[in-house]
Amino acid sequence: MFKALVLDKAPEFSAAVREVGDDFLPEGDVTVEVAYSTLNYKDALAITNRSPIVRSWPMVAGIDGAGRVVESASPKWKPGDEVVLNGFGVGEAHKGCLAGRARLKGEWLVRLPEAFTTRQAMAIGTAGYTAMLCILALEKHGLKPGDGEVLVTGATGGVGSIAIAVLARLGHRVVAATGKAGEEGFLRQLGASAVIDRAELSAPGKPLQKERWAGVVDAVGSHTLANACAQTRYRGAVAACGLAQGMDLPATVAPFILRAVSLLGVESVLAPMPLREQAWSRLARDLDPKLLEAITTEIPLADAIGHAQRLMAGQVRGRLVVKTGG
Repeated sequence: MFKALVLDKAPEFSAAVREVGDDFLPEGDVTVEVAYSTLNYKDALAITNRSPIVRSWPMVAGIDGAGRVVESASPKWKPGDEVVLNGFGVGEAHKGCLAGRARLKGEWLVRLPEAFTTRQAMAIGTAGYTAMLCILALEKHGLKPGDGEVLVTGATGGVGSIAIAVLARLGHRVVAATGKAGEEGFLRQLGASAVIDRAELSAPGKPLQKERWAGVVDAVGSHTLANACAQTRYRGAVAACGLAQGMDLPATVAPFILRAVSLLGVESVLAPMPLREQAWSRLARDLDPKLLEAITTEIPLADAIGHAQRLMAGQVRGRLVVKTGG
C-alpha cells in the first residue's frame, strides 16, 4: 500500500490523499517508486478543479515524477534505474506521480542526469524543463549572449525562475517582470540584471512600441505577450509557453510584418524524446544546482492540496517539491 493524491468525480469533485495498492495503478510496462513529485500550475488547476484538466476518473494527480524503477517489461529500463517523467498526459488521462508509486510507459521516461538528485530534478520539473525548451527555441532562432536584453515574464514562477537562472549563467542580460515588488532581491540572486513591474506589460498597449528585447520567455500570455511582441527588437523572437494572465492574444500583426519578430510556440507535454533529452542534458550543464535551493520549497504529500490552492492564488514563489516516497 502507498499514499496517492486521488481526484474523483462521483458525482461531485473531490481531492484527497488516500491509501491505495498496486491494483489501483493503470497499465504500463514500467513501475516506478516515486521519490519526489512537484506542483505545477497545471497540477494546481486539476487539484482545485479550476479547469477541466482531468480526462479520466478517478485520477492520481501529478504530471511530474522522479524515482527508481522497481519493475520493468521495457527493454530500455531495468530495476534500479533512476528516471524522470514529465507530461505525456500523466495526471490528466493516465494516473500520475503525486503518489508513492506510478506505473508508466517506458518510452515516456528520461534517465535522471548524473548532475541531479531526484529531489533536484523535481525542483526543476516540467516548469524548468519548459523553460529550457524556450531557451533552446530562442537559441535555434539565433539568440546569443551579448545580443541584448532578454525579458522573462512571470519571473517568480517555476518557468520564470529557472529561465532567469539559466539565461544569466549563459551570459545574457536578463530583465525579470514581476508583480511582487518584494521579490527583487530573490530575482537578482537568480541572475536578473534588472526587475520591472509586470504592470508595464499587463495592460492594453500600442501595437508597436519602442524596441527593447532581443528575446523573450513568456509564461503569461494575453496583454503581457502582446506587449512583449510589440517591444521586441528587429528580427528578435518571443518564446511563448503559458497563459497565467489569459489565453487570449490581443495583438496585431505589426511586430511580425514590420520588425520580422518571430513568435515561437513552446509545448512540453508531447515533445519528442530527442528534444526532451537535449533539454535535460542542457539543464545539467547550464543550471547551477546550488540555485535550486533558493527557489525550492519542499512539502509532504499531505500538504499538496493546500499548496495547490496557494499556487492558484499567486502565493507561491519558485518551485514546490512534494516528497512522495519514504
